[in-house]
Amino acid sequence: MISIMVRKMEGKLKKSDWKTFQSMVPELRERYLTEKNKEIVAIFMDEGRTPTERFWDARKRIEKERKILEDCLDGHSRSGMKWYMYLMYRHGMLSDLDLENFTEDLRNDIKKALNI
Repeated sequence: MISIMVRKMEGKLKKSDWKTFQSMVPELRERYLTEKNKEIVAIFMDEGRTPTERFWDARKRIEKERKILEDCLDGHSRSGMKWYMYLMYRHGMLSDLDLENFTEDLRNDIKKALNI
């Protein structure tokens, strides 16, 4: 349902939004992974858990993050950009401040899809 709503967002994408998106993706990825890596390190350092528990907890978390990264970063296309932006926002990879780099029309489309 949500993917249909995002895909049917009105308005054609501007070339400037596509270029901005392409240039931002590496920064968004690195910022996201910096935070997630800290969280995974904290799992490994949790002295309240056994080494085995820490290993399996970290592995589970890494797998979760791998799926998020694949959803958000694999196969970008201009036609699917709004969908990727929606996913990135939902997973905390794209912020309100990041959205300010895009045209007002695109920001409004993304916010409408997110109900914000």
